[in-house]
Amino acid sequence: MAKPPEGAIAVIVLLVISLTTFIEECCHMAVVTVRNLPEETHRALRLRAAEHGRSTEAEIREILEAAVRPESRMKIGSELAAFGDRFGGIDLDILRDPIAGEPPTFE
Repeated sequence: MAKPPEGAIAVIVLLVISLTTFIEECCHMAVVTVRNLPEETHRALRLRAAEHGRSTEAEIREILEAAVRPESRMKIGSELAAFGDRFGGIDLDILRDPIAGEPPTFE
């Protein structure tokens, strides 16, 4: 087996550490703790989760998502399209400059 170039392992380790740190910082998921949940409610959640083939935690996530992000919520893109349709749409005659500009340089 060939020996890796001098310093290659250190560079790879630094890249892995940097990537791990980036993922931890940008992809943080919130954690919610529910205290004083009655045992009866917890039992009902476990049963409901089993009926749907999910873990209790996944079932709670699904319930929360449905409560705060219902399908019937107003979606801005759909509302804007409906607004335009009510007035027969909009025709834009935008002419593009036929002369291409110089590409930027980053020196």
